[in-house]
Amino acid sequence: MPGEEPEVIKKVKGFTIIEILVAIIIVSILTALAVTQYTPARERAVGREAVSTLRLIAAAERIYRMEIGGFYPPNIQVTDPVAISDNLRIMLNENNWDYWLNSNGSNTFTATSNRITGTGCLYTMNQDIGAEPVPYGNCPQ
Repeated sequence: MPGEEPEVIKKVKGFTIIEILVAIIIVSILTALAVTQYTPARERAVGREAVSTLRLIAAAERIYRMEIGGFYPPNIQVTDPVAISDNLRIMLNENNWDYWLNSNGSNTFTATSNRITGTGCLYTMNQDIGAEPVPYGNCPQ
């Protein structure tokens, strides 16, 4: 009709299949890189948890010895986290590690942590002041 403007066809903009595939591939590559770095970083953090807990146990053992006159436990091995926590007045978190203590009562103790998942990682520490927990097995560095 005369006087009317012609209908304008608007071009709809969107993503092509190629653009979507490229984006998916890039996200997949970035995810793969992140996941391969996550597990070792998590294991290092869990290892630091054991080291911190063993230091805490060593400090609690020294306090126990000052108060009682000997290290805990007297001449036996203790693996019960409740007994360790109650006697040394600390809170053990056993989500990732099993802990046990050995002592001859008066002069020495050995605190050990063993990774629950079976990775073969084990840390041990004794009564020497300034000593650091020693890793054994497959412990992350």
